[in-house]
Amino acid sequence: MTTVITDAAGAPPAAPAPPASHQRRRRRDLAPLVLLSPAGLVLALVTLAPIGFLVFTSFTDYNQRSLFTGAYRSVGLDQYTDLLSSGAVWASLVRTVLFTAAMVAGSVLIGMGVSHLLTRLGRRWRYTVTVVLIVAWAMPNVASSLVWNWLFQPGYGVVNWGLDQLKIFGDTTNIDWTQDPTRAYAVIWLLIVWQAVPFIALTLNAAETQVPREYLEAARMDGATELTVYRIITLNHLRPTLLLVTILSVIWDYNVFNQIWLISRGGPGDATSTLGVYTYKTAFVGFQIGHGAAISVVTTLLLLGLTALYIRRLLKSGEDL
Repeated sequence: MTTVITDAAGAPPAAPAPPASHQRRRRRDLAPLVLLSPAGLVLALVTLAPIGFLVFTSFTDYNQRSLFTGAYRSVGLDQYTDLLSSGAVWASLVRTVLFTAAMVAGSVLIGMGVSHLLTRLGRRWRYTVTVVLIVAWAMPNVASSLVWNWLFQPGYGVVNWGLDQLKIFGDTTNIDWTQDPTRAYAVIWLLIVWQAVPFIALTLNAAETQVPREYLEAARMDGATELTVYRIITLNHLRPTLLLVTILSVIWDYNVFNQIWLISRGGPGDATSTLGVYTYKTAFVGFQIGHGAAISVVTTLLLLGLTALYIRRLLKSGEDL
């Protein structure tokens, strides 16, 4: 039998007030939110608001007239329907995927090679090469693209002059690299890989130096070749980092614009017009801003899908984010 204690009026007593320590703990829990709220508001203003406007614009016929008059009308999914039925969009997407695959493969493979070579250098040379890689990586891509464009200029380009001195390919002084699709892709590929290798090499090298030395020594004592040691032991430890730099490279190379625009402007014709260049031409050259916004939304969704796959793979492998 349970006895209920009541006061003089016959009502049960009020619950005791929460202790002061509980209130202090609650204030401490809210403190990080209060401190982060200004940064969160700024982030929402400069990131979420433009994204929201981009999505909204993709459902309108926003164009050059709208910039001056502010007049536009909703077209529903027409922009996306036109996008899916556009041969130019699909051609740009195919070029983007193939070129991204070539850039990522070149960057990652060369970065892996440079990373492994760094482990074989002495301390002084390793520091020297690391500084050179950091300087190359820190170069603004606009400045490096302009210098790269100058190196391959017909008539006075250093690369043309150097090839001409070799006397292997004949007279190469007046070769215009941007007027041939294959040569234009080669120049842009070299530039982007040169810019991407330092980050990949230094990141992989940081992971490679953490491989337990006893595993490597045990494999060598068992008679394994250096290639076998690298393939079975080193690569196994590098797998999470390698996956990370690969996904990041796909995202970065998929969005490459400055290098292509400054070197070839998507030419000759549309031969090097990737999805980023096509979007720019559509939105800011042809002033079909609504159509360009729809392409940007689709591109963002594709990249979000890749990122989701990476995070899912990371969680499955048990690695920390």
